[in-house]
Amino acid sequence: MEARRGLRTAALRPREAGGSARREGRRHVQSRSSVSARTDRLVSAAALVLGALPLWVSTHLPMVDLPQHLHLISALHRLEDPTTLYPQLFAARHELTPYLGYYHAVSLLNWLVPLDTANRLFLSAYVVGLPLSLAFLLRGLGRPTWPALLALPLAYGDNFGWGFINYLAALPLALVCCGLFVRALTRTHQRRAWAAALALCLATVLLFHVQVFAFLALALPWLLLTTPVPEDVDARGVSARLRPRVPALLGVVPGVALFLAWVVLRLGQPSEVETGAPWKAWGPMLSPRNLAWKSFAQNRAELLEVLANLFRDGSDRWPLYAVGAVAACALVLGLVRPAPSPEGPVARLRMPGLVLLALGLYFLLPFDIRGYTYYLNTRYAQLAALLALASLPVTPPALQRVLRLASAACALPLALVFGQGFRAFSREASEWDVLVEATAPRPRVMGLIFDASSRVVRHPVFLHGAATLAQARGGGTNFSFALTPHSPLRYRGTPPPTFPSEWRPQDFNYATQGVAYDHFLIRGAPPSRVFGARLQNELSVAAQAGESWLVRRR
Repeated sequence: MEARRGLRTAALRPREAGGSARREGRRHVQSRSSVSARTDRLVSAAALVLGALPLWVSTHLPMVDLPQHLHLISALHRLEDPTTLYPQLFAARHELTPYLGYYHAVSLLNWLVPLDTANRLFLSAYVVGLPLSLAFLLRGLGRPTWPALLALPLAYGDNFGWGFINYLAALPLALVCCGLFVRALTRTHQRRAWAAALALCLATVLLFHVQVFAFLALALPWLLLTTPVPEDVDARGVSARLRPRVPALLGVVPGVALFLAWVVLRLGQPSEVETGAPWKAWGPMLSPRNLAWKSFAQNRAELLEVLANLFRDGSDRWPLYAVGAVAACALVLGLVRPAPSPEGPVARLRMPGLVLLALGLYFLLPFDIRGYTYYLNTRYAQLAALLALASLPVTPPALQRVLRLASAACALPLALVFGQGFRAFSREASEWDVLVEATAPRPRVMGLIFDASSRVVRHPVFLHGAATLAQARGGGTNFSFALTPHSPLRYRGTPPPTFPSEWRPQDFNYATQGVAYDHFLIRGAPPSRVFGARLQNELSVAAQAGESWLVRRR
């Protein structure tokens, strides 16, 4: 008996040894997979940090509208502060406006940190949120998420240079909305939760920018038509197919209701029609004389240019070239070594369809709707490029890790190029700091910017310099976004007198406009040419730095 038991035990040992070896091999594979996943996360996190780093290495950021935004946020935050002019000049606009999100978010952060820091935190959230939201959408579609990191260089471009912060902040939210909508359709046991999150996110998009909301008005129906749900396999009839889609449709209702309320309020306001006048309607909203168009050839030429047109030396194109190289490699690999797509034949149309929708808005919309919205169609180039990157073909998993690392590597030239460029601009813009020191508290500043150009960046970033002085000292300017209906603030009474357009300081008339101000910021022209003999009597030069002068009333 003992001998037979020993023989049986000996016979089992090789089998047990083999099973142990297999278990050890599986543990080794899992360990390697865990290390690889951890490495990928660390690399992705480093890329996100590098992507936001340029926002923190300089004193001033090259964004045209940023001084106006910060001045208005400062006024919103200190609306009852008697040490400023804000209580005299401004009042809260108790209306639904699409810019509420950005202004109130930064104002809220301003209770914790200084205003400039609060704004940089907000911009950092936008830069980091762009690839994260794109990854969220891709994961919801069942696609690989590695292309999301390619979005980082696209965070800086024409929209950034103009300072369209509200529009920029709405882009990640729109991508999240698309991801939530898909999940509300396909996640059978969590549809209500995803639909509730969709309702909140969609309403938030509208509170940042209506143009991004307009894209979703096309994108969500497209996703509804092209996204299959699990119940479709056994569904019979229209009602059976509609029932699992109801939560996603209900999640859209609050945002649509909010949009309709805003449209009624906005269109119910009388529009000032003044043909040929800047910032005024030239006729009914959609009349031909009220619409300004770019030609198809101009839009085609600008499509790629506006993705990287910030610096005069063209250095910001290098991170975009790196993105293009990775995308081209992925495209070739996807054709040479295609991987099975996780999507069905109809679902594969989702991302290309979203790209075509964004391109349609870019090519088919007018450039301006005078008196209502400006720089309309060009903004969509950035969105189209983001969606195009997300539409790259699926490659085998082994190649996806290489592509992920290559995508993360694109953040390195981004950090170097934009960090150096922003620091160079900041040195140039330090003339503002000198003039702020010479500005009295509670100033009324007239901006006379004959030359808004920069030696470093291509956009007219010095246009709103007067708002920088006014914000630093709690004063007011001759031009403010409080004049526009999308602002959360309005003027209490008659706005201060000024020339019709901040772009045409040559229309300045001292007798009818200048007497309302005690500070004059001049750039690009000597004060003697602007004020003549008055410079020796009632006015004097308080400071001069770079191309700018500050003239004060004696």
